[in-house]
Amino acid sequence: MLSNRSRYALRAMVHLAGLPGGGPATIGEIAEAAAAPRKFLEAILLDLRRRHLLVSKRGRTGGYALAAPADRISFADVIRALEGPLALAPCASRTAFGPCETCPDLDTCPLRPVLQDGRDAVAAVFETRTLLQAAAKFSPIDPVGDKAPT
Repeated sequence: MLSNRSRYALRAMVHLAGLPGGGPATIGEIAEAAAAPRKFLEAILLDLRRRHLLVSKRGRTGGYALAAPADRISFADVIRALEGPLALAPCASRTAFGPCETCPDLDTCPLRPVLQDGRDAVAAVFETRTLLQAAAKFSPIDPVGDKAPT
């Protein structure tokens, strides 16, 4: 299940993707757009900055902005940055593979193929959905930065 932390992060990132140039926006603006508690969001944004998904600038014209174009940041990038691998078990992970504690043999494990299929299905969705796609569908700002017609 996706944590509140990841849901707030995704909302914040989609909001930034809808802004001209991917931001910047202040924490207050992002918290309001993401419907997130400000203090909780501050910690999330710092983690995303440490993972190189966001950049920040201090001062009156500062705030947070996307570190890459919105069409190059996937939902999987954000989720992995905060939650870790998409797989339900380490033996099914492509980014953090490892044997499970309770598995006597990876090659004969009846669970591993099913867990790998689950990982592949989740990855197929999250890796192909970008922030730009989500912002284009739900943002009141078009990619040029003009207000969308009402």
